[in-house]
Amino acid sequence: MIPTPDLSHLKRQDYEHIYEPAEDTFLFLDAFEEEASFLKELQPTVSLEIGSGSGCVTAFVGKIIGESTCLKYCTDINPRATKATQATARQNKLSIDVIETHFANALLPRLGGQIDLLYFNPPYVLTPSEEVGSHSVEAAWAGGIDGREVIDKFLPYVKQLLSTKGVFYLVVINENKPDDICHIMREEGFESSVVKTRLAGREKLFILKFVKAQLVN
Repeated sequence: MIPTPDLSHLKRQDYEHIYEPAEDTFLFLDAFEEEASFLKELQPTVSLEIGSGSGCVTAFVGKIIGESTCLKYCTDINPRATKATQATARQNKLSIDVIETHFANALLPRLGGQIDLLYFNPPYVLTPSEEVGSHSVEAAWAGGIDGREVIDKFLPYVKQLLSTKGVFYLVVINENKPDDICHIMREEGFESSVVKTRLAGREKLFILKFVKAQLVN
């Protein structure tokens, strides 16, 4: 069993400004633990988390894929989140490059087609559109209409970012219409699968996995 990253350096006041790990975070960790053999076989040389928040997920993935073989990048639009992710990397003795940017804008075109492992726990909560797009903690959860406004804006980036062997993991809830997301990605040449699901109160969470269609046997 892979231990949960040490977040003891983050205090209650930190979580007033960044997303506190919750049921969706821990489902993501459980999914990556189940995918550990796949990820080790993938041997990613570049990984990227979009919206890293506390840095918990990237630190966990770092424990799986190891320190010496993979360049690990994270982005977040919230400057307090980038600082928290950097602190989590130090606390867990990992080397992670953290960039304050919208999605992956600061990494393109340089890392276009270079990402072997891409993952995103997006803001998926159904909210009014005007709540979407802040640079504070609300950016971590406000998803707009159907909780899809941020997700739909990010999906075109996947094809730009992934390498030929790349894989993309995405957290969604039932209200985000996962089947429709998978259809959109299929139109872009990706096969999808559900890695893990869980009920969290009234929410049904899904971890979706996308790979380029030619890689599917």
